[in-house]
Amino acid sequence: MKPSPLENRATRPLRLPFLLLGGLGLLAGLWAGLLRIGWRLPPLSATLAAYHGPLMIGGFLGTLICLERAVGLNRAWTYAAPLAAGLGALALVLGLPMPVAPLLLLVASVLLVAMFVVIYRLHPDGASAVMSVGALLWVVGNLLWLLGRPLAAVVPWWVGFLVVTVAGERLELSRVLMLRPGILRSFFAAVALFVAGLALSLFNLAWGVRVAGVGLLALGAWLLRYDIARRTIRKQGLAQFIAACLLPGYAWLMLAGGAWAWWGERFLAGPPYDAMLHMILLGFVFSMIFGHGPIILPAVLRRHMPFLRVFYAHLLLLHLSLVLRVVGDLAPNQTLRAWGGLLNVLAVLLFLANTVNAARQGQASVGASISAP
Repeated sequence: MKPSPLENRATRPLRLPFLLLGGLGLLAGLWAGLLRIGWRLPPLSATLAAYHGPLMIGGFLGTLICLERAVGLNRAWTYAAPLAAGLGALALVLGLPMPVAPLLLLVASVLLVAMFVVIYRLHPDGASAVMSVGALLWVVGNLLWLLGRPLAAVVPWWVGFLVVTVAGERLELSRVLMLRPGILRSFFAAVALFVAGLALSLFNLAWGVRVAGVGLLALGAWLLRYDIARRTIRKQGLAQFIAACLLPGYAWLMLAGGAWAWWGERFLAGPPYDAMLHMILLGFVFSMIFGHGPIILPAVLRRHMPFLRVFYAHLLLLHLSLVLRVVGDLAPNQTLRAWGGLLNVLAVLLFLANTVNAARQGQASVGASISAP
């Protein structure tokens, strides 16, 4: 059922404030990340550095994913999800008492599950079911955080939310390939193995991370082999750029899966832990964001955004800086880690600058075409 034009006009003005709340979570999370990796910067608040992960995953990415789905459904109640996630980020930035942010993010994740229930009823297929599982993983992670579990035990669930959601989206787009049932079953088996590892981590973190790592490795290999990006990399323009973002992301996902499987007992703190997380969160997740940003943001803001070849600059900087960071983690070499982390942040900021520049060019071209006689 399509939303009415009246509902579309009513909700459109709300979208920019949600993006601003998510942007606040992103900028605060980047600042906190620089503090955690060793750069001497003003702390802004006593707790900011400790909340780097919640700010980036829940405050920024949670808001973005909830907003994307709310825009897709375009029903008034769905916008409560990005509002709750964005306010959760704001609560972390302001240093409000600890139950506030976990509660807000838990509300956002429950509402996201409700949105996926609606989506599944509209499109009852495997991709919708997988994305619903991803939202449920976010609920479990937020609930564990609210109950006071250590962040090391919570983070795999938050990572699962992002990975499974993205995998479900890619499965949905791969529908045009008409994949054989056996190939699809191998995809679902990889997701199931990963989720089984998360469940095991509730009782034994090290072995749960190991099993989940094998699932990540299998899922990354599946995406690298069967995703439609293998075909679109031969095209030109935006389609080729998106594929250039996705394919290295799948390679990073496989590397991270291997690291989880090998170093499960080190999934607590320190440089190996940093590498195991950021190979996924930067190499896979942010690579996906860089690729899908030129599609998602115009859909959310209802603004034309042309593809610019300068987009390759922030993509290249992201991956090169991540290599530097991972090498510094594994050496270990604090100088390489710190500079890799700083360049990671600069890659994200360059992405934002290039995106704003493209949006301005798109708006200017639309305005020129309207005013032309």
